[in-house]
Amino acid sequence: MYVLGNGVGVMFWSPITEIPQIGRNPVYLGTLLLFVLLQIPTALATDLAMLLVFRFVTGFVGSPSLAAGGASLGDMYPPRKKAYAITWWDLAALCGPALGPLIGGYAVQAADWRWTMWELMAINGAILVLLVCFLPETSVANILYRRAKRIRNDTGDRTYQSQGELDSADLDRKEVFREAMIRPFLLNAEPIVLALNVYVSLVYALQYIWLESFPIVFGDVYGMTLGVQGFTYLSIAIGALVAIPPFFWHLRVRIEPQFDQNEEMEPETRLIAAVLGSFFIPVALFWFGWSAAYDLHWAMPCAGCVFFGAGILLLFNCILTYLADVYPRHTASVLAGNELMRSAFAAGFPIFAPAMYHQLSIAWASSLLGFLACAFVPLPFLLRRYGKRLRLASKNAGK
Repeated sequence: MYVLGNGVGVMFWSPITEIPQIGRNPVYLGTLLLFVLLQIPTALATDLAMLLVFRFVTGFVGSPSLAAGGASLGDMYPPRKKAYAITWWDLAALCGPALGPLIGGYAVQAADWRWTMWELMAINGAILVLLVCFLPETSVANILYRRAKRIRNDTGDRTYQSQGELDSADLDRKEVFREAMIRPFLLNAEPIVLALNVYVSLVYALQYIWLESFPIVFGDVYGMTLGVQGFTYLSIAIGALVAIPPFFWHLRVRIEPQFDQNEEMEPETRLIAAVLGSFFIPVALFWFGWSAAYDLHWAMPCAGCVFFGAGILLLFNCILTYLADVYPRHTASVLAGNELMRSAFAAGFPIFAPAMYHQLSIAWASSLLGFLACAFVPLPFLLRRYGKRLRLASKNAGK
């Protein structure tokens, strides 16, 4: 329910961050405050229905950084350097599922599941204080709007208008809001966006299904306690960390020289590393499933997890940066559509994961996921070849 709330929430909050009169910070700070406060009723839930409702609502208000965060990085960094920043943003998203079971597992062992909510409240409360003190507004449209408003107030000259105000001059506030809400759905229907969103959503769903197998593999097969099982999730984060140095070398040597003096490059060049990442995902799933099935040392399935972490980092970075390059004016909206589809897949698929692993066995259930991942391996190749043609046919994409 929390992941589903993420998907619904980004479609509401992310477009709002693109409205010049609002900007990004009010959304970030307001929703994070609500997120912190909502941990209280979640921790005090008296039945399953109450818990599910509040988990959905906390996911809804906790979603803005999942899409608008990428847009904020695009605000701050030139195209040549944007992929470096998005790499650390992706890593943070990967470390959540890796660190959460470790911290939460020991909390549940020591007390009960409610303590995980109190931990979330404390951690995010501290983050809220840091953001209030140090987070600058990054939206160019909002910065220019506030500058124009300040000049109007100082001079009394109403002719000073920002570009965002001029673009929406013929619309009233309701129409501006309605246009912002519709935009993610319109962008999500474009062929490039739809194809990449389906692929990223599949990988995201595979990750969440696969994570459901960890208690089965490391608990039932290897006999680890709940707290110790949490350490095995770190292998995903280790894989991502291992992939960063060679990926940064690739960006420095292969990608940066492609930019011209105007900081422009064919966006499809971004997808080179995604080709490699697309192979890592099925390799990880096959390795994990069959090494666990033969009861090898627990380090062997963890080694498969390293490939998954590396693959998902490369895929997510290349694809999300590519989408940001293709839709520079509406990055938050296009990434919101991506997050909606990802969250829908991730919320639905894990429901049948335990039954699948028990019925098919660890090896063949993981292999089924691996075969699904193999089916999408050609997609980065195809977009490298035909992406420009699709991009030029779009009314919304940058040329």
